[in-house]
Amino acid sequence: MFDRVVVVDWSARSSPSPARPSPDAIWIGQAGADEVYHRTRAAAEADIAGRIAELPEGQRMLVGFDFPFAYPAGFAAALGCNGPLDLWDWLADRIVDGPDNANNRFAVAEAINRMFPGIGPFWGRPAGLALAHLPDRGTLRHSHGLPERRAVERQVPTAQPVWKLYTTGSVGSQALLGLPVLSRLRRLPGVTVWPFQPMGRVVLAEVWPSLLAAQVAAEQGDKIRDRVQVRVLAAALMRLSQADRLAPLFDVPDAASAEGWILGVGHGSALRM
Repeated sequence: MFDRVVVVDWSARSSPSPARPSPDAIWIGQAGADEVYHRTRAAAEADIAGRIAELPEGQRMLVGFDFPFAYPAGFAAALGCNGPLDLWDWLADRIVDGPDNANNRFAVAEAINRMFPGIGPFWGRPAGLALAHLPDRGTLRHSHGLPERRAVERQVPTAQPVWKLYTTGSVGSQALLGLPVLSRLRRLPGVTVWPFQPMGRVVLAEVWPSLLAAQVAAEQGDKIRDRVQVRVLAAALMRLSQADRLAPLFDVPDAASAEGWILGVGHGSALRM
């Protein structure tokens, strides 16, 4: 299905990552190539846009990002958005993310919480950040009316909920800062978004490297886990593509049209082969 497979491990850091390659930063792995480390989201976006622009005529590319592409049912509509892609644009209009990674994600999350009854759905913030409508603990939320998890996350309960914005596993911050980037990337020629659009020449998809946690652990040794996992997942997806066995991974339930889906969930055995 694809001639190139790229996997991106995203980061929600609020300042540039260390100059020396480090964990919890942005790593980009392409099957058959060396992994690339980026200190800022701006640099990573430019890298990915360049790979898309340089894709040879007649070739296809899959680009996977390790953060949610959508939210539980009802969220986008509550913000007045017509589906996930419209929500990406809504966030892109409000998220400020500078070239040094300085951003306003907590303020945007609090503003969103104000639009819902009760308290929530977002939670998690630095202790010194006074935002009355953004609780620091998930247990303080109530009556906001939204599900805690998407359908796909109910199949992989170890995945963190998208509402969590701070401390370990805060994938919610990665989504708030990543979706505006995807909003721009999807406007490049030939780019489509799975599972919301028919697949084109370049396909953006949500991935979760932890589907191959055992394989990553076996290869990690003293290497940086983020670096290893983008390489392992990109290689696994490329193997399936070359063997003409990747297509079943894109067959997903109806709920995916509104909530998105993690590519490979339900197909772990095929990925591990």
